[in-house]
Amino acid sequence: MSDATLEELADRAYVTEVVQRSKTSFLSGMRVLPKPRRLAMYAIYAFCREVDDVADEPGPLPAKLVALAEWREEIARLFAGRPTRATTRALQRPIADYKLPEGEFLAVIDGMEMDARGPVVAPSLADLRLYCRRVAGAVGQLSIRAFGASGAEAERLAVALGEALQLTNILRDQAEDALDGRLYLPAEYLNEAGIIQREPLTVMADPRIGQVRAAVGRLAFERFAESRACIARIPHRTIKPAILMQEAYWRILGRLERRGWGKVEPRVSLSKGQKLWVALRYGLL
Repeated sequence: MSDATLEELADRAYVTEVVQRSKTSFLSGMRVLPKPRRLAMYAIYAFCREVDDVADEPGPLPAKLVALAEWREEIARLFAGRPTRATTRALQRPIADYKLPEGEFLAVIDGMEMDARGPVVAPSLADLRLYCRRVAGAVGQLSIRAFGASGAEAERLAVALGEALQLTNILRDQAEDALDGRLYLPAEYLNEAGIIQREPLTVMADPRIGQVRAAVGRLAFERFAESRACIARIPHRTIKPAILMQEAYWRILGRLERRGWGKVEPRVSLSKGQKLWVALRYGLL
């Protein structure tokens, strides 16, 4: 790291500031990594944050699609060795060192476009899982390489854990999403429960919502079980942040289940003490 140019140092400072400004719980999990891998993760996070902001911030759809198209062009420039943004410049060394795939960066952009074209309301189960693969599984594929893991088992972990985390987020954030006009619960599950309405706030108030949320919860638990099986077959020193995220989000999902799937509010989270216990329990500090 000592051979970094002034521009490289400035770019690293920029992506670090993006992570710190976000106040994300992601930050604590990355602190267990050696500095080069930690900086790689900061660059990956900054990319995801900036693309996500395009999809989430107010603005007309045509402008958002133009901005996302510009990001696709920037990824092409990055892999051609000609990045023009601080975030993509900060990704140059991680891409070279950890073989981060171009297709996974593009998949993240595709997932954000699904949100930008939204709001997403009652997608098919297939579309929901595609969305999870793009916005979470793709990030997992980039992250697992930055952590230091490789091979088919690590890639399976990235996809399974990514879907488990995203489904948990959907269940945890349903009330907040409904206020934004979003409803990520799959149409098949809503139909099975006899819920024909699609207006998010109306669906959230339906007494049968617990049946739908329970079905999503079962799918999330299945994906957690798959990711846990993958973790058992991978050297733990290479996936410490993944273990931390697995255990923290698995506990959030468990709390949602114990509270009752019919209760959508208040938002469930872990306290700082609980997060610290998870880190100590799994030897991550």
